[in-house]
Amino acid sequence: MHDSSQLDALIDACRWIGARGWAPATGGNMSVRESDTRCWLSESGKDKGSLTAEDFIPVDIATGAAPAGRRPSAETGLHTLIYRLFPQAGAVLHVHTVNATVLSRLERSPELVLQGYEMQKSLRGQSTHLDEVRLPLFDNDQDIGALACRIAEAGYALEYGFLLRGHGLTCWGRDVAEARRHLEGLEFLFECELRLRLLEKA
Repeated sequence: MHDSSQLDALIDACRWIGARGWAPATGGNMSVRESDTRCWLSESGKDKGSLTAEDFIPVDIATGAAPAGRRPSAETGLHTLIYRLFPQAGAVLHVHTVNATVLSRLERSPELVLQGYEMQKSLRGQSTHLDEVRLPLFDNDQDIGALACRIAEAGYALEYGFLLRGHGLTCWGRDVAEARRHLEGLEFLFECELRLRLLEKA
């Protein structure tokens, strides 16, 4: 990579994610942009809490192509979609947290709307709890190409991330630090929202 510090930061973030159980059983995938044309993406089937630089594969952003003999993440098409849609996106994190997975199934509308939480300010551009945070929700699909097309065609303002029903959260930032902050902030918000909904039904 031209800037190995971002890959180092991503490896550190992966260990942090793994320690929290947010990418269990080799699930999840993470990437960092190298340039306008290439990103580094975690290899499929690897434990995300113990990744090294050798476990990241160079992937072409335009085509999703990877070196022969290497198997990038099953969600490669979602990472490359984000890099194409958002030139400012510098890192993408896809996790399988319990809160994101359960909340994505409870919420039936096409968006999860969060409001009234001080921690909304952990997200770029959010300055008050009075604003609404809107996260699009998409039905899960094993055909990642078709899913990527649905996301691209939905026309949502994808500012921080999106949820896949019964699957998990994909979020991003201008660099690894911002993507990590967005992940931590969103995960806190998901847990608060999930607990609130459960208490309201009790």
